[in-house]
Amino acid sequence: MQAPTGGPKDSIPPKLLNVSVPNLTRNFDHKEVVFEFDEYIKLNNHYKEFSISPDVEKQPDYKIKKKKLIITLPDSLEKNTTYTINFGNGLVDFNESNPFKNYTYVFSTGPELDSLTISGKVSNAFTKEFDPKEDLSVRVLLIPTRQDSIFGKKKANIFTGVDSSGNFKFQNLRADTYRIYAIKEENNDRIYNHPHELIGFYALDTIRLDKNIENIYIEYAKGKPKEFKIQDRKIQKDSRITLSFNQPLDSPAVRIIDPEELNEKAYVKFSELKDSVNIMLEKLEFDSIKLVISDYNKDLDTTLIRRSKNEKYDRELIPQLNITNKVNKVEHITITSTFPIESIDKNKIILKEDTLSRRNFQLQKDTLKDNLYHIRFNWKPKKSYELTIQESAIKSIFGDTNKEFKAAFAYDEAENFGDMIFKINGLDSNVYYIAEIIDEKKTKVYDRKILYNSNTLHYTKFPGGKYLLRIIKDINGNGRWDGVDVYNKIQPEPIWYLDKPFVIRSNWEQNETITPKFE
Repeated sequence: MQAPTGGPKDSIPPKLLNVSVPNLTRNFDHKEVVFEFDEYIKLNNHYKEFSISPDVEKQPDYKIKKKKLIITLPDSLEKNTTYTINFGNGLVDFNESNPFKNYTYVFSTGPELDSLTISGKVSNAFTKEFDPKEDLSVRVLLIPTRQDSIFGKKKANIFTGVDSSGNFKFQNLRADTYRIYAIKEENNDRIYNHPHELIGFYALDTIRLDKNIENIYIEYAKGKPKEFKIQDRKIQKDSRITLSFNQPLDSPAVRIIDPEELNEKAYVKFSELKDSVNIMLEKLEFDSIKLVISDYNKDLDTTLIRRSKNEKYDRELIPQLNITNKVNKVEHITITSTFPIESIDKNKIILKEDTLSRRNFQLQKDTLKDNLYHIRFNWKPKKSYELTIQESAIKSIFGDTNKEFKAAFAYDEAENFGDMIFKINGLDSNVYYIAEIIDEKKTKVYDRKILYNSNTLHYTKFPGGKYLLRIIKDINGNGRWDGVDVYNKIQPEPIWYLDKPFVIRSNWEQNETITPKFE
């Protein structure tokens, strides 16, 4: 036996027929509320979807009995308080799981029902967008200023979710002064306490609620932790000592304090964002190593790493090229490595054009970027190339050398390069700006320039294609975008996006005047 097939699919959510204690009841003193529906129902992730606001220490008990939802309330309800139970998507029909969406049940344990509302919108401070696929987990927290000491320590009692556009609304609030936060959580505990959580706060700090308030706008971003910490530390298999931090630094330094003599020949390389560091030593002849991280010569954190005596490290200088299978006359070829390069022997680099060996290529060390070399050549169409970096062609500062390395590629005949010039109005002459050419998904950066006391952006012989322009107002001049510092009430640095993609066309020079607005 089985259910009959065919017929239209049920897409209608359950319909509420009756509530044992009517919605918006005052002087509420019941222990149980029964909701009766027109069809069989079930709970769906109700521990996450159902919520009561203000929060209670012991949560209500939710049970299903055929077509009824039975909510048993705890004994700890406060007197003269308006409570809201939000169903979210936690109740669905039994067969097709059609949700009974966003129903709220409101009651007051006193003679009055609080009726004030706060509504607004949230978005990501970096993208200036709300992504319903990624950001529906955002919660908006409302904390009376008299309780603001609980922030980051205890759950916020008053909270709400957001819809697919990032809109939120608090209802049935009492008159009071509040602070309001938006948080994209990692652990669903309504507490800002995780290093990867995004946080935002209302720009005007407090809200005096004595009438309905609309159009509250909050941007959330990666927050600056209250205290700097070394988050992770390890000795890699290739012998690099790697430290990662819970926040980027501005003027970082690392110092070995035991064994102190290792400082003399240590090579230190911070990441571009300065949120991690690699320390490389000539030899790892120690049982343990103690390091301290500082910023602007102020010591921030110390760590001790122990080395296993039986651990073997395979340190090899591996060449890293900027190409895969194509090369062009604008970018040419670059060589770098994880380990610091002391020299490259041009005589041990073999460039073949088809089958012929070519020696008239240029090998130059970059004048600005450490550990980067360039190979330039008059590449030709319809030719195949092979680059061989022979064994021991590259030598590190510790005397390590490379094994033989080969790469095959061809010349990119597209010649798809154009020029783009932006004339920018309204920039402050004494403020740093970061201009970035990015893809339409806002995830990949193709070019990055620092602007100071300048109002022109030149992109010469830039690869053709469709791009977005992003300009960051770098208020503190540290060369990167900084998110929110909720503890010191500092909003994320302003970002502006050109409102439409622009196209760089082959062999064209284009000019455009733009006026960024940083809100």
